[in-house]
Amino acid sequence: MNKAVFITGAHTGTGYAIAETFAENKWDVFITSRCGENAEKAAQKLAETYGVFAKGYECNIRNEQQVIDIFNDIDQTGRFVETIILNAANLGFNPQNPAAGQDFWSVPVEAFGEVFETNLVWNFTLIRQAAIRMKEKGIGSVVFISSNTAYRAIPNRAAYSASKGGINALTKALAVDLGPFGIRVNVVLPGTIKTERWVQMGSNQTVNGELTPIGDISDFRDIANACWFFGTDLSKNITGSELIVDGGMSCQLYPRILNELKRN
Repeated sequence: MNKAVFITGAHTGTGYAIAETFAENKWDVFITSRCGENAEKAAQKLAETYGVFAKGYECNIRNEQQVIDIFNDIDQTGRFVETIILNAANLGFNPQNPAAGQDFWSVPVEAFGEVFETNLVWNFTLIRQAAIRMKEKGIGSVVFISSNTAYRAIPNRAAYSASKGGINALTKALAVDLGPFGIRVNVVLPGTIKTERWVQMGSNQTVNGELTPIGDISDFRDIANACWFFGTDLSKNITGSELIVDGGMSCQLYPRILNELKRN
């Protein structure tokens, strides 16, 4: 039977690219979305395109029983989730104006806290169900998706940056706790990704290739390839590690273009 991977927030974008990468390599795929219909459609497409078993689930925060039910359902298929990838996240945006983020002076405490609830508590809930099965098999890989903003803050995204810093810390803590059971835990830190929203911003893009040493930012497959590395035996002796995928954005003191702007 094929190996199986579980990916959150995978009906589109980065998550779907991660699912494709595993499906191309003949892993069975389980994916989630906040909308069950979207998850089911994406899973059907993966199954038809790559000839693997794929299934989609609706999955929401504050619902541990739903998570338990999902993994019980996976058990019924006779498949074992060897790798879980935590891609879904609360981005800490203002719903009315995403570009504004969350203003420190006016953001409701509930909205601030929900970022942590999604990015940390919900992920913990999912990991625990996967790890229960991994412990029995003596093998498993947990892959978090964090952000380079955990180390390089951006305006009005305090909750997001802090929650991603929490993910980096949780990676190391779980690597220690789960290592004795053969479970590895690592984290990918993307920078700006060429999402549909980023493309639509056009000239209003805050970050693009002009700001990175390598001259480009990440596409979906860049992140998917990093997840493939951490999620498979390619990294069988690596745990508690971080892999930054941001075109070198976070390694520089300032982007080279500032010198040109200063001269002008």
